[in-house]
Amino acid sequence: MEEKKIGKLYVVPTPIGNLQDITLRALNVLKDVDLIAAEDTRQTLKLLNHFEIKKTLISYHKFNEENKSDSIIYNLYEGKNIALVSDAGMPGISDPGSVLISKCIEKNIKLEVLPGATAVITALVYSGLDTTKFLFRGFIPRDKKKRDSLIKDIENRTETLVFYEAPHRLISTLNLLKDKLGDRTVAVCKELTKIHENIMRESLSKAIDYYSSNSPKGEYVLILEGKSLKEIEEEEIAKWKDISIEDHIRLYIKKGNSKKESVKLVAKERKIPKSEVYKYSIDI
Repeated sequence: MEEKKIGKLYVVPTPIGNLQDITLRALNVLKDVDLIAAEDTRQTLKLLNHFEIKKTLISYHKFNEENKSDSIIYNLYEGKNIALVSDAGMPGISDPGSVLISKCIEKNIKLEVLPGATAVITALVYSGLDTTKFLFRGFIPRDKKKRDSLIKDIENRTETLVFYEAPHRLISTLNLLKDKLGDRTVAVCKELTKIHENIMRESLSKAIDYYSSNSPKGEYVLILEGKSLKEIEEEEIAKWKDISIEDHIRLYIKKGNSKKESVKLVAKERKIPKSEVYKYSIDI
């Protein structure tokens, strides 16, 4: 008896603004699959109509993805090939998709992730900030407890920080970042790949001044400078400004370190020579 063929899930990124950014491979997949699972079927229909593609669409969004995933899995087991798309960009990146992808992996259903447009990388390169290491955190939470937790997690990170933001929350978010992280350099990337695309590279305070006078419109990606090593070093030194070198040495001796090791630790934390610290340890 011939074994029943299981379908494949295709994760297809779609343009974030400019329709010409869709790949030939993505178009071929959308033409060939049996079904397209879309975050907003109306939005996806505009894309399909533009490229004269006619396919059956099913709804798959953040409010139904847990339940709808099971229905999609069933269709895959029935041998249907399905494309997963979000309204724009890569499914699963601040968009629905991760639940279905995880279930496919768990059930050994084949999946194929296509490369394509994503606002995160486009904005990061536009920013001119460090691209060797970065941390993407999506939208900043509205809930105060979750927002405070996020700030605590990122306040000392040296990586370039990446956020998404809606226009009506842009100014409050810029103020939050300035108040909690300091007046760092930020690239405010507006309407990427669209007609009104604009990249502002300024300090947070200057960006706040600008948008306080110019009402934010469109979708934004914020690329924020990470905490500098110099700043971290200065904070480490400042921690000990109210304690004498002698008491600093005693602190480490009380923790079980030898005098020699304590001198070494104090010198490292205060960024001063060991020979200078040693002078203060003689009578301890």
